[in-house]
Amino acid sequence: MARPRKPLLSRDRIVEAAGALVDAEGLEAVSTRRLAAALGVSGPSLYNHFRTKDAILEAVADAVSARVDLSMFEGHGGDGEGDGWEGDGGPGDWRSALHAWAHSYRDALSDHPNIVPVLARGPGRRPAGLRLADAVFGAMTAAGWPPAHATRIGALMRYFILGSAVASFAGGFVDDEAAYDPVDYPHLGRAHLLAERGREVDEGAFETGLTALLDGLALQYEALRTPSA
Repeated sequence: MARPRKPLLSRDRIVEAAGALVDAEGLEAVSTRRLAAALGVSGPSLYNHFRTKDAILEAVADAVSARVDLSMFEGHGGDGEGDGWEGDGGPGDWRSALHAWAHSYRDALSDHPNIVPVLARGPGRRPAGLRLADAVFGAMTAAGWPPAHATRIGALMRYFILGSAVASFAGGFVDDEAAYDPVDYPHLGRAHLLAERGREVDEGAFETGLTALLDGLALQYEALRTPSA
């Protein structure tokens, strides 16, 4: 039999096309009409794979979650098994693992910032999102954090990482020295330089916040492990 002239429609092709549209134009740009045109198919054929537009966006969000590295949690409770961790800075250090994971998560979101509002809803039933939550919670409990604290750590890290990916702080300033009159804004004399240094500023801010967050958690961790008088 002759091979079809166009690749057969599949969930992966739909998710890839929808993801490209979200990246280029935002969530509102996604419609069955736009996707069908991009894929060279009829609109109704999409419903053989996804029942709604929201289901497509959920799949795009999960594809982004699947790009987050979870290997730092393997063998140390991320799968519900493995040895517990300590806070000694060694290879089994929960703090080092959270640090590496946070950067991997932010990198994935930085490549696809327009999908962040969907991810912010929580993992719901998305497989990759649930694996991510499971890995973090499992690793923290294996390290000795009480379950309630492990839950809060997972939530805290998600708030911080997603928030950092919503928009660029440096990109919020215009590249125009005249926009920041020292009479009105005496401390913004160099704010017009932020735009050209956006990546440096934003990455530095993320690392500063992440370090402060982990420092605070380390203090709580030691307090929990120190017998009270």
